[in-house]
Amino acid sequence: MRRSTVSRTLLATAVVTTTALLATACGGSGDSGGSGTVSSSGGGKTLSIYAWAGEIPDSVVKGFEKETGIKVTVDTFDSNETMTAKLSSGASAYDLVEPSQYTVQQLIGQQLIQKLDHSKIEGLDNLAPKFRNPSYDQGNEYSVPWIWGTTGFAYNDTCVKSATSWKTLFDPEYKGKLYMLDNMLASYIAGLQVSGYRATSTDKDQIAKATDALQKQKKILAGYNSTNYAQLLSTGQACAAEAWSGTAMAKVVQSNPRVHYVIPSEGGSIWTDGLAVPKGAKNTTSAYKFINYLLRPEVAALATDDGSSASTNQAARAHIKNKAALKNPAVYAPDSAIAKSDFLLDPGTAMQYFQQGWTKIKAS
Repeated sequence: MRRSTVSRTLLATAVVTTTALLATACGGSGDSGGSGTVSSSGGGKTLSIYAWAGEIPDSVVKGFEKETGIKVTVDTFDSNETMTAKLSSGASAYDLVEPSQYTVQQLIGQQLIQKLDHSKIEGLDNLAPKFRNPSYDQGNEYSVPWIWGTTGFAYNDTCVKSATSWKTLFDPEYKGKLYMLDNMLASYIAGLQVSGYRATSTDKDQIAKATDALQKQKKILAGYNSTNYAQLLSTGQACAAEAWSGTAMAKVVQSNPRVHYVIPSEGGSIWTDGLAVPKGAKNTTSAYKFINYLLRPEVAALATDDGSSASTNQAARAHIKNKAALKNPAVYAPDSAIAKSDFLLDPGTAMQYFQQGWTKIKAS
């Protein structure tokens, strides 16, 4: 999804779906035949997609329609919660949906998406290694990653000469000119990693130590900000800020040489939005054709050229015309920088520890 306009509100989704996830985690996610795999039936000349607004460029849809004669309808959502609720209602009638990584886990648990038949998919080997066997969906059994981004921080070098660590955002030297994202789990990425833990930790004691670190940090913050932090960095009103990669941050980095986007040495985190087939999808043949179309390098390149997003498709990079985007870390973070980055996962029952800690932080 576009981090420049909407935050990924995992909190609300997890609260609603954790119970269902736990209740069904041992169950399969199959079709009426019980195989757990998308049925080979279901053709037709239509395809109904439910996707993040702006993430599947019109050029991709039109190119697919022209080549196949399949009429595509794309409805859009602005949060994983909205998409999950529609699938849960049983009234969606979509053939493809575009969940974020942790939502893939939740949809599997609720048996709302089906296993993919890899014999019908061509081009998975075009994906970058980071996305071929992701922790949230090992073996890409249920989803095919489409675009990706990161959570890190940015700084203005008129104030901060150089920075590579989350410690910059905890440094009293910059008191009153530091911002954190106004998002619970995003803040805990920094709190956990600066304390020496993984961003995916669900350990009660580790979360408690991260809470302590974030409580102390709050005393030196200018505030929590998920909207215009990129502009504050550009004008120098902020020395450093936790940040999401994406359009707004990328534009500032490109236009202002004093602003730098960094994946912290502790790892930061990585997110992705991908394609999955809902349970009960009718036009599965069309769905597979669209997935295969998106896996072509020259088509995947349009995610960047026409969609301003980073493509999960490694082979697509040679076809991207906007070479500046490839060099912009707020779009394509270097492979070496994301090597230690974790996919932020659904914390399950550990969500209560984050909620309790966040309440303390905001009240302190």
